[in-house]
Amino acid sequence: MIKINLLPLRASKKKETIRQQVSILVLSVIGVLVIGLSVYALLLNKINTTKAQIASSETELQSLKAKIGAIDNIKKLQEDVKKKLDVLNKLRREKSGPASRLAALSDAVPEKLWLTRYAESGGNVSVSGVAVNEELIALFMRNLQASGAFANVDLQVSEQTDLSGMKAKRFDLVFQIKEQAP
Repeated sequence: MIKINLLPLRASKKKETIRQQVSILVLSVIGVLVIGLSVYALLLNKINTTKAQIASSETELQSLKAKIGAIDNIKKLQEDVKKKLDVLNKLRREKSGPASRLAALSDAVPEKLWLTRYAESGGNVSVSGVAVNEELIALFMRNLQASGAFANVDLQVSEQTDLSGMKAKRFDLVFQIKEQAP
C-alpha cells in the first residue's frame, strides 16, 4: 500500500523544536536577568547598609572628638585652678610668715635689750641692737635658736658704747629664716 503524507511532518517538528529552543533561550535569559538583578539588589542593599554604618560611625566619631576636646579643656582649666590655688596657698603662707617671724623675734627679746635695726633679704636676717651686758646678748641668741623660726644665729659685732651716760653693749646678729612646712 502506498501512503501519501499530506502533512508536512518534518517542517512541523522543526518548528516545534525551534519554538522550544526559543522559549528555553527566553526563559534562560529571563532567569539570568532575575538572578543578576537579585544579586545586584542584594549588593546594593549591603552597600547602602555599609554607607549608613560609616555615616553613623563618623557622626559618633565627631561627637567623641567634641567630648575629648571638652575633656581636654576641663583638664586645662583644672591645671589652671590648681596653679592658682598653689599661688594662693603660697601667698597665705608668706602673708603669715613675716608676722610669725616678728612674733618669734619679739618673744626672743629679753628685758633690757633693745633692737635698733631689722633687715631681711631672702632667707637671711640681720639685726642690730643695744643690751645692758653680754649675758643678755647670749640669752637673746639662745632664744632665737630655740624659737624654731631661725637658724644659724651668729654674732657679728659686739662692742661697748656709751648710751646716755650709761655703758651698754651694741651688737649685730646675722641668722637665717627656717622654711616653714606648708
